[in-house]
Amino acid sequence: MTVGQIIEQAIAQTGNRDEYERQQACYLWPEIVGPTINRYTTRRWVERDVMHVCLSSAVLKNELMFHRARIIDMLNRALGTKVISEIVIH
Repeated sequence: MTVGQIIEQAIAQTGNRDEYERQQACYLWPEIVGPTINRYTTRRWVERDVMHVCLSSAVLKNELMFHRARIIDMLNRALGTKVISEIVIH
């Protein structure tokens, strides 16, 4: 049994699959948006299926508003399941 399989089994036994996937979405944010946007990200969290992202740049906030659907799709693909249905940019 691999370490990954042990972790998967532990998550399944505790019933925390949804929370694990939400945390994984937050973890993947820098990989999805890249280092430049991530530098301006001050906070991110997921409530239910909505990812909240705080950015310190008004220009980037505006730009990301146009790319939300694409980012949601990329996050869900990376997760292998539909975890995020909306992104709110603060």
